[in-house]
Amino acid sequence: MVALGLPSGAEWIVILAIAVLVFGRRLPEIARSLGKSLTEFKKGIKDIEKDVAHLPAEAAKKAAAPPGQND
Repeated sequence: MVALGLPSGAEWIVILAIAVLVFGRRLPEIARSLGKSLTEFKKGIKDIEKDVAHLPAEAAKKAAAPPGQND
């Protein structure tokens, strides 16, 4: 049975050769923009995780506040 997974060494060489033929000079620009996108995505994930971690503390503050101040 053949395992379908990540490409091996020789397959990566073929993939890179095809990418160079298709994209040519734009390949460094594409890689740079892909890196920036990945960085922004990771930053967004960290922000969401930080917000989710603070939710229980905010809920406890609201529950402890006197009535009428939960606006």
